[in-house]
Amino acid sequence: MSSFQQTQRQLIQHLRAPGVNSAPGGIEDRRLQIYRDLIYNNIQNFIAGGFPILRKITDEQRWHELVRSFIVNHQATSPYFLDIGREFLTYLQEGQAVESRDPPFLLELVHYEWVELALDIAEEELPDAIPGLDLLAGKPQVSPLVWCLSYQYPVHQIGPGFQPESPPEQPTFLIVYRNRDDKVKFMESNAVTHRLLQLLQTPEITSGRQALLEIAEELQAPEPEAIVTMGADLLEQLRRQEILC
Repeated sequence: MSSFQQTQRQLIQHLRAPGVNSAPGGIEDRRLQIYRDLIYNNIQNFIAGGFPILRKITDEQRWHELVRSFIVNHQATSPYFLDIGREFLTYLQEGQAVESRDPPFLLELVHYEWVELALDIAEEELPDAIPGLDLLAGKPQVSPLVWCLSYQYPVHQIGPGFQPESPPEQPTFLIVYRNRDDKVKFMESNAVTHRLLQLLQTPEITSGRQALLEIAEELQAPEPEAIVTMGADLLEQLRRQEILC
C-alpha cells in the first residue's frame, strides 16, 4: 500500500471515529473539523428525517450514540443517500447497537418508519385497472405497491405520549400502499384482510369468490356465503383504495 493510500485510509478512519482514530499528520484541525461535521451531520440529518418518531422519543445522548455507532461500525452495501435508511435498519437488526435500555419496540418502529420511504422510492408501477371487473368472478390483482405488515406493538400509535413497555395480546396488522397519485398511505387492518390479500397473490386462487370461500373454510364459518357477501364489500373497498387493481 502506497503512503498516499495509507493516508487516505487513516483519514477515513478518523472521519468515521474521530474520538478513536487520530488524523494524518500535517492537516490543520480546523480543516478536518469541516469534514468531520459534514459527514456526521449529513448522515445524522438524513436518519432523523427518515425516522422522525424514533428521533422524538430518543434522548439527545442516546440518539447521537446510535448514529455514531452506525457510522463507525456499519459496512454499507450501497453508496446512495436514499439507501441510508435501509442500511440503518439493517445495522440495528443485526443487534450490534440495540441495548437493554432501548424501548422493546425499537426494531419494529424503525422498520415501520422505513417502509414509507421504501415505498415512496419503489420503482414498481400500478398496472392499468380493468374497467367493470367482477371482483368475485374474476381474480383481482394485488398492487405491487402494497405491503402487508404485522407487528407485536401498535407502531402506528407510538410517540412521545405513548411508549408501551410490553406488547398487547393482539398483534397489529397494517397495510401500507402507494396509490396512483404516488401518495404513500397507511391503513390499519386485521388478520382476515391480510389473509385475503395473501390468497389473491397465489396462483391456485383464480377468483375473489374462491379466495373468500377459502377463508370461510379456514374460519370454519357455518355460513360460507355470508363470508362471501361481506367479503365482496371488502374487495370493493380495497379496489377503491387502489390496493387492488
